Amino acid sequence: MALPVVAIIGRPNVGKSSLLNALAGKMISIVEPTAGVTRDRVSAFIGRDESYFELIDTGGYGIVDADQLSEHIEQQIMQAIASAQLILFMVDIRDGIVPLDQTIAKLLRKRNLNVIGVANKADNARMFPAAGEFAKLGFGEFLCISALDNINKSVLLDRIFDELAHLEPGSPAEPLMKIAIVGKRNAGKSTLVNAMVGSERVIVSETPGTTRDAVDVRIEKDGKTIIVIDTAGVRKKSKMADSIEFYSYVRAERSIRRAGVVLFLIDATLPISQVDKKLARLIAEEYKSCIIVVNKWDLAKDSATTGDYEDYLTKLLPGLKYAPIAFTTATEAKNIQSVLDLAAEIFKQTTTWIPTPKLNDAFEEIKDEHVGATKRRTTGWPKIYYVTQIAVNPITILMFVNRPDLFDDNYLRFVVKRLQSMLPIEEVPIKLLTRPHRKQ
Repeated sequence: MALPVVAIIGRPNVGKSSLLNALAGKMISIVEPTAGVTRDRVSAFIGRDESYFELIDTGGYGIVDADQLSEHIEQQIMQAIASAQLILFMVDIRDGIVPLDQTIAKLLRKRNLNVIGVANKADNARMFPAAGEFAKLGFGEFLCISALDNINKSVLLDRIFDELAHLEPGSPAEPLMKIAIVGKRNAGKSTLVNAMVGSERVIVSETPGTTRDAVDVRIEKDGKTIIVIDTAGVRKKSKMADSIEFYSYVRAERSIRRAGVVLFLIDATLPISQVDKKLARLIAEEYKSCIIVVNKWDLAKDSATTGDYEDYLTKLLPGLKYAPIAFTTATEAKNIQSVLDLAAEIFKQTTTWIPTPKLNDAFEEIKDEHVGATKRRTTGWPKIYYVTQIAVNPITILMFVNRPDLFDDNYLRFVVKRLQSMLPIEEVPIKLLTRPHRKQ
């Protein structure tokens, strides 16, 4: 069942993103003094007493965007309005009514929408009387709040739930998995998201750096809910122009950590860069299940075969040898559904619990396969007494051994490679932990 939708609408820099973060109780949207930071529709689920609604943050209406994205931003705002059962019309109490407020009010009145007026940046009660003039906009008395200081946050929530009380309560469907799409700028991440959704859910532009927030998009596939996380394109820290790019990068990193499967997007028309290598290292260090998605393959396939390109990636991204590789053309939605099917298979592997007897049988075969024998004659042999799996996503195996110091990185890589070949987890990372066996 679809949940009620509440959209925050207002001109640039009135505090819409701060309000989303305040009501959600966590940092979701990037908040910056710079006008126009939010471009896509960013949303969060807000719940109380088993009733939930989806709150949508939108870009500033009327923004003059430096990257020529004003029309795209307005389209996203109009889509949010069209889907909403309730609008939070936000103004800045310090500025009073400005022409853009009047333009937005006219737009909302024409659509006969249910609107709560919100006068933000009312940092103390002495400012509240100034909100009286906003009644001229035609939506009654505006509620004075301060999103940054949480002033009247609970009062606003009460108003929202009261306005939605006539709708049947519900809760958001639990997602089967979360898929983060990461890659350098202009690799086609947002185009891939829209191809998965089947609509223009996020803004797509040739302008590098179009996506700034990490945008969670819910899609339905085979009766299951999947969250696809579109992230900002990454580039070298030395080339980050401002704090917006830095926060975008931090959110991309966070998205990798909270995803069940990462789609690592590679632009087939460009050589593998230092940014690609850095992202690959981060994915590997986090033990994240991953699919390397080679996008724009239609523009590069004349100069290489898929086999040649796979060898090229294996050589330059050795830490992701376990990751399967898919070739797509996102602009034409080619192979997109196959990527989603593969993601489901990878997620199944990384959430597999291996029966302890089966796991120990595999280690019995590994125990006698000594690696680095010459080196180890003087230091001793690594001995594994027994093992148990303690976690999934990533699959984490605890080994009880004679001396943990004998299990160096080379030996652990050997064990992982053997396990991947012996068990139904050949395309996902395995995290090995060692603990000294008490009875030595």
